[in-house]
Amino acid sequence: MHGDGISYAYGFWSLVLVNVLLFLFFVMSFLAPVRKREWRSMGMAAAFFIALFTEMYGFPLTIYILTAALGSKYPALNPFAHDSGHLWVTFLGGGQLTLSIVHLVSNGLIIAGFIIMAAGWRKIHSAKGRLVADGVYARVRHPQYSGLFLVTIGLLIQWPTIITALMWPVLIAAYYFLSKKEEGEMIAEFGDEYRRYMERVPMFAPRMKAGE
Repeated sequence: MHGDGISYAYGFWSLVLVNVLLFLFFVMSFLAPVRKREWRSMGMAAAFFIALFTEMYGFPLTIYILTAALGSKYPALNPFAHDSGHLWVTFLGGGQLTLSIVHLVSNGLIIAGFIIMAAGWRKIHSAKGRLVADGVYARVRHPQYSGLFLVTIGLLIQWPTIITALMWPVLIAAYYFLSKKEEGEMIAEFGDEYRRYMERVPMFAPRMKAGE
């Protein structure tokens, strides 16, 4: 309980640890960092997961801030119940249908992200020194990073927090600059072949127009 009979569904630090380690295990399985700049970007991803799961199961900082700012206008009778942490659901009026839609969309993005990361990983590890430009690499130049972005977007939809919303653009920037460094190395190795590949294939998001 948490004052005035309000249930408090947080303080589960073992769940924070398990979920952070689980997500990092899957992400690092497909994005195993080797060089210093790769570890820096992975550190940003790790910080994102730690911040998110800390608020999901440990200490709901965002809810404390919102309840303090909105007072009686906060749209949940029990803001510290776990379902109330789904802020999109809370601010859209609650209800099982809204919660189900949020879970469907967010989990779909998370699963899709890991599938894309796995597809990119398989292509790279079967390349044997050649330029990979087929499969998922025919749609985007950095599918493993695109997959990571989908995973983090899914988590933001499922459990938005102030800190992770601020961290997400920094995470994107970290992997953008890492991608640019990697592309410089690919140009040095493959020359005009990679330049032509860059011209026809976008960086992270596939083109949606028919015929492209």
